[in-house]
Amino acid sequence: MADTAESPHTLSAAAARQLANTTKIPPQWVGSSPRWLVQLLPWTPVEAGVYRINRVVDNKFAVECTPDDASDLPVARIDYEEQPRELVLTTVTTTVQVQTRISDLFRSPMDQVREQLTVAVERIKEMQEDELVNNGSYGLLNNVHDSMRVKPRAGAPTPDDLDELIARVWKEPAFFLAHPRAIAAFGRECTRRGVPPPTVTLFGSPMVTWRGLPLVPSDKLHINGKRTDILLMRTGEKKRGVVGLFQPGIPGEVSPSLSIRFMGIDQRGAASYLISLYCSSAALTEDAIGVLEGVEVDRYHDYK
Repeated sequence: MADTAESPHTLSAAAARQLANTTKIPPQWVGSSPRWLVQLLPWTPVEAGVYRINRVVDNKFAVECTPDDASDLPVARIDYEEQPRELVLTTVTTTVQVQTRISDLFRSPMDQVREQLTVAVERIKEMQEDELVNNGSYGLLNNVHDSMRVKPRAGAPTPDDLDELIARVWKEPAFFLAHPRAIAAFGRECTRRGVPPPTVTLFGSPMVTWRGLPLVPSDKLHINGKRTDILLMRTGEKKRGVVGLFQPGIPGEVSPSLSIRFMGIDQRGAASYLISLYCSSAALTEDAIGVLEGVEVDRYHDYK
């Protein structure tokens, strides 16, 4: 067998590495996701941090079809809510500190401050999408009207359950939002019935659809035990649907409603940066969003 050991008369790999450049990549965070909800929501600018949802009070509306010429015409009355809901933009914020000695010395080939802020902004944006779904005040899950809540028939999400959800949000629904495991559970139920759902490409990624509506994956719909929820929504102000809210033109803005501001250098030589993201969301009408509640994601089948 040939001797594979390096000859003492040749340059060793360990020594050769001292003259070689190492190719590096920016720091990677495993928690980053595509954040498709943020990309799919229409975003409405808010002038001064407050958004008022004006709704019409449902009452008997006087109207007649082809009234008698001698009859008095009906008088219609349209009332507005006297105490409409107002949403104030909330802040997702944090601070980042970088020792100036570190940022001065170790800045090539990557700027340490820039890379620290890049990762921090990623985490802020992940929290933003989580708040859009789960915030106790404006989160989508917490703003579903009781009439728009559906229970699964057999635990796992079935085509019948999603059809029922579509029947609730029937006025131009835009997309489902579900945890990837809920989408997988729905796919298994479709396979069991012999109706595999078609796919469509959005943002360069294939997504399962049902009745032409994409099931958009998001891990912000949390799994509690073995259950989670599936949302279906209509979007846009013109369609009286769901919109995201932001305020443009804030000081230190680096992207819509996101600012990074230098806070100074302390006595230890650490530079501080304030990162703030202002956002909210609003369902303009009660039928703009529906939810399939408590679907099971751990049901599997044997196929013969």
